[in-house]
Amino acid sequence: MTAELIVSGVGTVRPEGFDFKTALGRRGYKYLPTASQYFLAAAKRALADIGQDDTLEAVDAERRAAAVGTNSAAASLHDAMDRTVMETGAADLSPVLAPYFSINLFGSRLAMEHELKGFNVTFVSPRVAGLEAIETGQRALAAGRAGWLLAGATEQVLAEGEPGADTSEAGAVALVLEPAAAVAARGGRAYGRVAVRSFFLPPALAAGAHGAERARVLVDGALEVLGHVPDGPLPITAVLDDSPVGEAFAAALGERAERVRAGAGCLEPVARVAAALADRSGPARLVLTAAAEGNAAVCLVTPGGPDTGVGTRPETQAETQAEARAEARAEEGGG
Repeated sequence: MTAELIVSGVGTVRPEGFDFKTALGRRGYKYLPTASQYFLAAAKRALADIGQDDTLEAVDAERRAAAVGTNSAAASLHDAMDRTVMETGAADLSPVLAPYFSINLFGSRLAMEHELKGFNVTFVSPRVAGLEAIETGQRALAAGRAGWLLAGATEQVLAEGEPGADTSEAGAVALVLEPAAAVAARGGRAYGRVAVRSFFLPPALAAGAHGAERARVLVDGALEVLGHVPDGPLPITAVLDDSPVGEAFAAALGERAERVRAGAGCLEPVARVAAALADRSGPARLVLTAAAEGNAAVCLVTPGGPDTGVGTRPETQAETQAEARAEARAEEGGG
């Protein structure tokens, strides 16, 4: 039987006022790309949320894993590298930053610092990468690849002139997922459960006469897999752009969904998931997102959980931020 997974820790980082020296320490982080600094800081907060000394060390390093999504972590760095090569030559590339031309390295420092030896995977699918990190990470845990997961998303502002620069995202969200039994055994906090299903709507089909109908079929099919009956009374947050794909999903969901303007990256959908979890007394809700390229994903968020000591700790960072950024809830449910 697959162990039930619970989100036991939440960490978020916003770019406003962010100082890596304060968030991470004065030494060893100066030359890391900003997106790496963001995710390291979000992970640090998530680990503090669960009580790092009591939990992380209790899990074998080979059973700890990470999955992170990003769309623009390396974009500004690549832009700067290109300009350096064109203007003065490759010899002037920074030897410290040059290795980060590979997007997979953005999570490497995290894995080294916390000995995450089970796996460390980076996802880059447009807009859904953060939700895919949660989805694939949970599947890997279900398959026995690891027993503890740190998953989330990180983004950095796009360079001026880059496509999507006017809707850039920046910051990070990190979630700790572990077996519910382990959380209950130590009297830990249960934020709730998340279940993700990703799928694809071809842009040409989305732009056609039956685009909304096809989008509805995809959403309903995903919810059936997640164990939710379509058209059930659940609030929906839809993070969408105005592309044919985004409009198809918006039409499929109709007025039952709260529509949120999508940014250029994959951060906002995961931030919405984190906010829903932080409101542990709130109802279950769906967070759906889709990209112009056709990638789409839906996350079923079920706040709260079994008796795992909820209410035995002071208010957390995640709850404080959720109050400050409380999202408007749809009056009518959807599914």
